[in-house]
Amino acid sequence: MAGPTYGDSFSQNAAENYERYFVPTIGRPVAESLIEAADLRPGERVLDVACGTGIVTRLAAERVSPHGAAEGLDPNPGMLAVARAVAPAAPPVAWHEAPAESIPLPDESFDVVLCGMGLQFFSDREAGLREMRRVLVPGGRLLANLPGPAPPPLEALAETFAHHVGPESASFVLAVFSLHDADAIRSLAKAAGFGPMEVWSEPVALRLPPPADFLWQYVHSTPMAAVLAQVDQERRAALERDFAERCRDFVEEGALVGAVRMTTLMARR
Repeated sequence: MAGPTYGDSFSQNAAENYERYFVPTIGRPVAESLIEAADLRPGERVLDVACGTGIVTRLAAERVSPHGAAEGLDPNPGMLAVARAVAPAAPPVAWHEAPAESIPLPDESFDVVLCGMGLQFFSDREAGLREMRRVLVPGGRLLANLPGPAPPPLEALAETFAHHVGPESASFVLAVFSLHDADAIRSLAKAAGFGPMEVWSEPVALRLPPPADFLWQYVHSTPMAAVLAQVDQERRAALERDFAERCRDFVEEGALVGAVRMTTLMARR
């Protein structure tokens, strides 16, 4: 089972795998919750920071068309290449390769800035927030959402990697859940100069593939693929069995089920 599951059916491009596997099961439900919170209106100008392969950007473009505009920004050229490839011709989207800490766009360019599951990865969170504030019009709004704590299936994944690969791999899995405390998020936004703000938390339901499928889809959608490529077949099979066992209580009708709690910041310039 481990051989075919791990196998060669995956693209060698992690960004392509991310769009194919991560976005439908996790990325899109979380993106939809952010878009609903943003309450976008036709005609608004929107920037999606840390856009990845562009799911938030595409949803935003649909909401603000035909007279508005959505643009995506990400430092990863591989992610942007996929974003450009999968985006429909209309409504058009502009893509920018740059970090959040140095947005190459004019002051007061956007009515709304969105950041889906990205703020925790900024090398300088306050600087990134300051840049997002800079490109907002006066009274413009920032919507950012952050996941955490880790839901049980991802805790199980981290524990499995820690046992079979090493603690660094577990830390990689949990990094996405490293910023979700409401007070810490408020403090960052205030330090960056934002005015009125709200922070709230709510669960987003997830229905993931069966454990073995989810395991290898995750691996091949992230830099973990290079790590696991160095692990022999026997250890990969043991890792797969262990993960399935740890997830036994989270499986319903073959699917991994659960919810991720999303903390959302809405702040105005």
